[in-house]
Amino acid sequence: MKDVTLMALRANLKELKLSTMARDMEVHLRQARESGIGYDEFLLELADDELQARSESRLRRRIREAKFPLIKPLETFDLASTPELDIRLFRELSCCEFIKEHRNVIFLGRSGTGKTHMATALGIEACKNNYRTRFVTCYGLVNELIEAREEKTLQRLLQRYARYDLLVLDELGYIPFSKEGGELLFQVLAERHERGSVMITTNLGFADWTQVFGDPVMTAALLDRLTHKAHIINCNWDS
Repeated sequence: MKDVTLMALRANLKELKLSTMARDMEVHLRQARESGIGYDEFLLELADDELQARSESRLRRRIREAKFPLIKPLETFDLASTPELDIRLFRELSCCEFIKEHRNVIFLGRSGTGKTHMATALGIEACKNNYRTRFVTCYGLVNELIEAREEKTLQRLLQRYARYDLLVLDELGYIPFSKEGGELLFQVLAERHERGSVMITTNLGFADWTQVFGDPVMTAALLDRLTHKAHIINCNWDS
């Protein structure tokens, strides 16, 4: 292929935003000449590379947007250390059908049982399936909400949290917060009811959630919404 043709083709590919194809075109051309493959196979290889690059870029963007404190993928979780975990259910959750169905997941148990690791791993799987995901501690979210209310940007923040396909709330009940904080957190969770999935890790049994949200009536209403069609995983094993 003449240099002028190569330059024109590369420019066209860039204009079409096919940057990987433009970058790797000459390598594939050389390989095609050496192996004698047809035009169709040559184009297929180029297109496959472009799709792979876009998929990897999208995953990096989803993981960056999720703001995981640590990247702990599924393969790093030691299932042998959790003998009472329903492995079938956990593998089912990793397929992310629960997000499509707007179902919630709640991990209950004391510290050190791997709740955050499991929630992070499932959050990463959600990113791999191109679901918009956000990981945040409950205390961090409450502080963010209170700050937004003071700065008159609360509605914008609530809308942003409503748009995530999966919201992972870590450490519910570990640090107490004010009555205002409980009410704002309730608002975030209530607005996601049957619209988006929530995954929660907590060291509190449901009977103790009033300690977090204060008002027993509000707490009961929230639990009714959160546990409706939810997967509840009791982490009763040793730390």
